[in-house]
Amino acid sequence: PSRLGGPWLLGLVARLLLWGSPGTWASYLRRSSSCMPIPHRMALCYDIGYSEMRIPNLLEHETMTEVIQQSSSWLPLLARECHPDARIFLCSLFAPICLDRLIYPCRSLCEAVKRSCAPVMACYGYPWPEILNCNKFPADHELCIAAVSIDENSSSRRMPQASCKDCELEEASTAREILESLCANDFAVKIRILRKNITTTVSDFALDPSKVEVLKHGPLLRTEIPARLQQWLDIDATCAHNIMRGTHTGVFLVSGEVQSDKVVVNKAYAWQKRNRNLHQAVRRWKHHRCPEQGG
Repeated sequence: PSRLGGPWLLGLVARLLLWGSPGTWASYLRRSSSCMPIPHRMALCYDIGYSEMRIPNLLEHETMTEVIQQSSSWLPLLARECHPDARIFLCSLFAPICLDRLIYPCRSLCEAVKRSCAPVMACYGYPWPEILNCNKFPADHELCIAAVSIDENSSSRRMPQASCKDCELEEASTAREILESLCANDFAVKIRILRKNITTTVSDFALDPSKVEVLKHGPLLRTEIPARLQQWLDIDATCAHNIMRGTHTGVFLVSGEVQSDKVVVNKAYAWQKRNRNLHQAVRRWKHHRCPEQGG
């Protein structure tokens, strides 16, 4: 028997029971497709909450080899954390749950995932594929898989968006190079970042407002920097995730530029006692004069 797990799956089964017997259409489905265990090699959907899937799937892949090959190409997108329901959406198509009728993702689920993930794909030159055209999927009042990640406190919550630019911790090579980097950026701030949860698909990060030390504010007001950096943490989940490297809290020296209504972090250094170059650069910064700038 299939192993069921997750509230979204239990809700789907409950809706199926209310719909009643699928009749002759289900009999045709049973004859035209087969149930197969989701293999461990299918990293996209293995351990998603059920253990069997239908072949052919909803993308017309007829062999497990083809399914594994095609589904693996989506793993990098999931790693960008562009939407918390992206995996559920993709697996509903690549590995449809083995029930008496085919259950498609709801159009609203497709649109939500596309809204957050298509811009990230475009960063790397990949358009949203026609095979995932949201208009092909049923409206929410029909039997379908709906979105799971709904913030009960805010219906207008902004989903975290992955950055097009890979953001990683920098090695503090020399104090001079760090000073040059601070000069080249609009702002530089020493901050403490907290990871608010470790259980959801998308990480949730917070800025500790009591641990904000502004070295350079540039075009920003000092008083607005905490809020602008919190906005950066909210919309750039990938960058924050890469900087944190799995830790729950950390102190960092970040610098970046102001782009219209948001700030973009270009450099991030982990603040550690043994990092002499970083400490030296910060001490020297108070008296440092940038080339052609007032310091």
